[in-house]
Amino acid sequence: MIKTVEINFSTAGNGHIINLTDRIEEAINSTKISQGIAVVFVPGSTAGLTTIEFEPGLMKDLPEFFEKIIPSNTPYHHDLTWHDGNGFSHLRAALIGPDLTIPFSNRKMHLGTWQQIVFLEFDNRSRRRSAVIQIIGD
Repeated sequence: MIKTVEINFSTAGNGHIINLTDRIEEAINSTKISQGIAVVFVPGSTAGLTTIEFEPGLMKDLPEFFEKIIPSNTPYHHDLTWHDGNGFSHLRAALIGPDLTIPFSNRKMHLGTWQQIVFLEFDNRSRRRSAVIQIIGD
């Protein structure tokens, strides 16, 4: 069986990290599927998904890390083409990727004790976003 659920949310722009764990678990629980995988995908080319411990220190560390490895104040060829100033956003999103696959049993995701699923906003402006959750199993 396959069930597709879309969740929608707003972001504050570059550096905004949103914990989606509970919303993904709610999506799984909204189905009759008790075991399988949840594939989570973020449409768009300036955002990503990963897992972290969702705590205040990492909420500061992660944006600082991206600023060090892909600075926002550097000219990028993308910016010369489109003049939108978000070349860094595309590179950060390409590094992280737009999807995750999470196994679950008895409608509970197999995550580590401190592991949460997070959406990372890299665009240089606030956005309306969505995540598509495809729940596959029996």
